[in-house]
Amino acid sequence: MTMRVGIYARVSTHDRDQEPETQLQPLREFCRAQSWEIAGEYIDHASATDLRGRVAWRRLLDDAAKRRVDIIVVWKMDRAFRSTREALNTVEDLRRWGVGLRSYTEPWLDTTSAAGEFIFTIFAGLAQFERSLIIERVKAGMARARAQGKTMGRPTVINGEWSTIEPLLVDGQISQVEAARRLGCSRASVQRRLGARKGRQSASRDAVTNRTVL
Repeated sequence: MTMRVGIYARVSTHDRDQEPETQLQPLREFCRAQSWEIAGEYIDHASATDLRGRVAWRRLLDDAAKRRVDIIVVWKMDRAFRSTREALNTVEDLRRWGVGLRSYTEPWLDTTSAAGEFIFTIFAGLAQFERSLIIERVKAGMARARAQGKTMGRPTVINGEWSTIEPLLVDGQISQVEAARRLGCSRASVQRRLGARKGRQSASRDAVTNRTVL
């Protein structure tokens, strides 16, 4: 029996230089080499965490649940899953539906065999463990910095630098993003400074108006 394959490709909305075809072309060739029938191509333009925007992925899983495909092939694991837990849960659903999962760039991700499922579980567990260690190290580093009295987050604008940057912003010679880059702060810090400037100007105009009335 010919295996029906659902090919999935995802391009993040932030990766504007990427094209789905970069993933799709080798996936098509891979399926043809296996003599598989490509039942459909499912393409999303969304980040991994944008579940609402990943319409094609949800449609593919729906087709898998209805046994319209026998295997799902992805370019890489992170194209399909935002976390290890999601990957494990989805693979369990696919197992119940009798649908396999394979990754083109990760040969170990092949749930069509018992050995492949075992290796996938091990790799997924290691990935989750590594992520937990990173989170713990970050938390420990932040706690140590706070204990030493260090300020967390991006630096605030320095008055001396601001006096040079402010006229360029007001005249429209540079953008807020460029100002933030030069100052080494966030765009929000620049916006707050501009807001404070407008507030001072407004207060000054009100004071002049009040004196004129009096």
